[in-house]
Amino acid sequence: MAAAGSAVGLGNIWKFPYIAGENGGGAFLIIYLVCVLLFGMPLLMTEFLIGKRSGKSAFGAFRELNGNGRWQWLSWLCMLTALLIMGFYFIVTGWCFNYLFEAVRNTFSGMSTEALTAHFSAVASDTPRMIAFSLLPMVLTAAVVWFDVNKGIERLSKILMPLLLGMMLLMVGRVLMLDGSNVGMQFFFRADFSAITPRVVMEAMGQCFFSLSIGMGALITYGAYMPKNQNVAATSVQVIVLDTLVAILAGVIIFPAVFAFGFNPAEGPQLVFVVLPAILQQMSLTWVSSVLFFALLCVAALTSTISLMEVMVAFICEASGALGQRKNGQPRRALSRQKSVMITSAVVGVLLVLCVLSMTGKADWLTIRGYNLFECFDDMTACVMMPLAALGMAVFVGWNLPKDGGRGVLNPSQGVKRWVGKAYIFALRWIVPLAIVIIFLNSLGVL
Repeated sequence: MAAAGSAVGLGNIWKFPYIAGENGGGAFLIIYLVCVLLFGMPLLMTEFLIGKRSGKSAFGAFRELNGNGRWQWLSWLCMLTALLIMGFYFIVTGWCFNYLFEAVRNTFSGMSTEALTAHFSAVASDTPRMIAFSLLPMVLTAAVVWFDVNKGIERLSKILMPLLLGMMLLMVGRVLMLDGSNVGMQFFFRADFSAITPRVVMEAMGQCFFSLSIGMGALITYGAYMPKNQNVAATSVQVIVLDTLVAILAGVIIFPAVFAFGFNPAEGPQLVFVVLPAILQQMSLTWVSSVLFFALLCVAALTSTISLMEVMVAFICEASGALGQRKNGQPRRALSRQKSVMITSAVVGVLLVLCVLSMTGKADWLTIRGYNLFECFDDMTACVMMPLAALGMAVFVGWNLPKDGGRGVLNPSQGVKRWVGKAYIFALRWIVPLAIVIIFLNSLGVL
């Protein structure tokens, strides 16, 4: 449940619908589901396995399992990926908090489609507002990690996450009654295979990794907390099913409403934030529904940001103690959790402020080939860094861990068949690496 709470967040509800809308709807959905089965399942199991076998977070896990520092670059890649994701993810979380604030004030009442679109543009271009609302969830996240009250957040999530799921189901029922909603359902579930390009496949693979939190070290940490008798395969299936269910539910909510209200499905990152207020205005008890939904969305976002910051904090704590020695030859004392939180918050704070300045046009020099930092961080982590980390982990586990035919990896005492372990090892050795390399080469135009 904790891992599912980490995976289920804005990646499912915010990013999945707009990426699907930009890449053909049904065609993207099919490629995404294939990526979840082809990459998501074995790689989720792999990260859990690395954490469970080592009992450590990303920094110490590879050294513990391999006995040397040859694979230490993977832990640094995971750390850098988590850092860049936080640089733009807190901005999206800030949009959620801003919309919660505006829902309390009943700002969206009576707004037309055009007005909702214009309103988001005004909010996203307001530099002081965006910096303030982006720093707010960062401070809240840092406070949770500082006081190490993750258990309390997990207990709260067990109550609030089902509430969010229930709220989404109510919204599904409402949008399916809108005139024109059937066109949106056709767009989301009817595949136009002519729309599939190498770029669409790369986007689907990147979204799979982003949504499932693969390649950023978070799941290695959760694996380290696993009891020794816990079934890695069964846990992975449960997380994937819950995560994919929420993503599909988000699509079923957004796309019927997109066509019913006359929005553009390729609206981009703002899609959810212009469509959701329009849907909520059609719900019974409009004000209560709007406030409740955006409050739950903020909680879902925070469960993910807490996991991301925990990756960084654990990394700094372990790395500060392991790297180097004092002059007298004694090992260095690891930095405390509180100091690590301060360092992480300072770096992330600078990154998100630079992202906001780049997005709002206040610093034109903060662009790369015409793309602002938000777009660069998003694209670089999803389409390059997470797949590269996943490739490294597949090779590490498939070829470097002690061989046991794959069976011991998956806890045979719990009834896992030997052929399942063999299929898992085969996928890690051949299918996952070759598929990632081919997709990379295709996207670069080499093939």
